[in-house]
Amino acid sequence: MTQASAEKRKLIEQMLEMQRVFIDCEHNNGVTAEQYWAGEEGHPLYQYKDRYAELARKVVELAHEEQGSTG
Repeated sequence: MTQASAEKRKLIEQMLEMQRVFIDCEHNNGVTAEQYWAGEEGHPLYQYKDRYAELARKVVELAHEEQGSTG
């Protein structure tokens, strides 16, 4: 496994864990638009959308790197 593949796998695992936390919050208490877009520090979804988007961009970059393409 290449370094890019290993890093990509780790990032995807982080994204999946974030999704599990989101689903748990949604099922237990519901998720308001405010919590999603501007959650308070300390809340499990604090900066969720920004962090998730950052991880997704990195995964795409690594996938392009693995394939030798540009994105």
